[in-house]
Amino acid sequence: MPAMNLVQAIQSALDFKLADDERVLVFGEDVGHEGGVFRVTQGLQATHGERRVFDTPLSESVIMGAGLGMAVAGLRPVLEIQFCGFIYPAMNQLVTHVARMRNRTRGVFTVPMTIRLPYGGGIQALELHSESMEAMLAHIPGLKVVIPSTPYDAKGLLISAIECEDPVLFMEPKKVYRAFRQEVPAEAYRIPLGKANRVQEGTRITLVAYGAMMRVARQAVDLAAKDGLSVELIDLRSIYPMDTETVLDSVRKTGRLAILHEGPMSFGVAAELIARVNEEALMSLEAPPRRICGFDTIMPLPMGEQHYMPTPERVLFELLQLHSFPE
Repeated sequence: MPAMNLVQAIQSALDFKLADDERVLVFGEDVGHEGGVFRVTQGLQATHGERRVFDTPLSESVIMGAGLGMAVAGLRPVLEIQFCGFIYPAMNQLVTHVARMRNRTRGVFTVPMTIRLPYGGGIQALELHSESMEAMLAHIPGLKVVIPSTPYDAKGLLISAIECEDPVLFMEPKKVYRAFRQEVPAEAYRIPLGKANRVQEGTRITLVAYGAMMRVARQAVDLAAKDGLSVELIDLRSIYPMDTETVLDSVRKTGRLAILHEGPMSFGVAAELIARVNEEALMSLEAPPRRICGFDTIMPLPMGEQHYMPTPERVLFELLQLHSFPE
């Protein structure tokens, strides 16, 4: 079984689907000859040809609109928005057409389209290059939002996304594109969308994270273990649909909940998940749930980025405070 990083796993999934289904197309800014700004699609054009993997004009609105037309016509486009913060010019197409097409036509037309979005901070990029807007995107009815944290999950989730009949925003944590390798099957496999992964069993606190923050969460859990604190770690994997049941099952066991993400705190994924837990498992909680998030401000430019991103030490502090409540 080959060892792959996140870039290689995503590339492997794209390569498989291009070979497996002639309806699949891959396109976006510089994804063809150059292989994308992060080289995720490198070599795919040489293998599958310029009609299947190609560059587009520098217009996110055009990319989104073209993908919509192709999907409605029966193709399965996989389009890349170069950075998450570049999606805003395409929001008109995304919100008013892509997300609504199934409902508007009462199921006559669907939009089997995958939108790849490198997202998040940690690489000291410029303005609009480090956005973490998954909560905003998940708030749009008609869209699915998926965020892998490991190479294994990335390949299985991306294949499932491309095969889905509805539009899927596949958000890729660029901070971990090449951060580590993991054994990934060379053959195709699928991970269901909307199913969380219980990464580590624990008894005292449930910690939920996803994307790049899973590495931070793992480090914090290891630090907590040195203090004798047993933390159950859950990788959410899908922001929408959200696997509430796995989290509820864990909270009913541990009695305490913390949620970690790098996006702004207010109106975020953590807030939504806490609301669901309060509705379904309030009497199981032994302490108020905690949000460990980015701050309610614009993502800083490179010199200040380290002050914004949650760290293992900050997560550990919050876990210890949560464990000691109400002392």
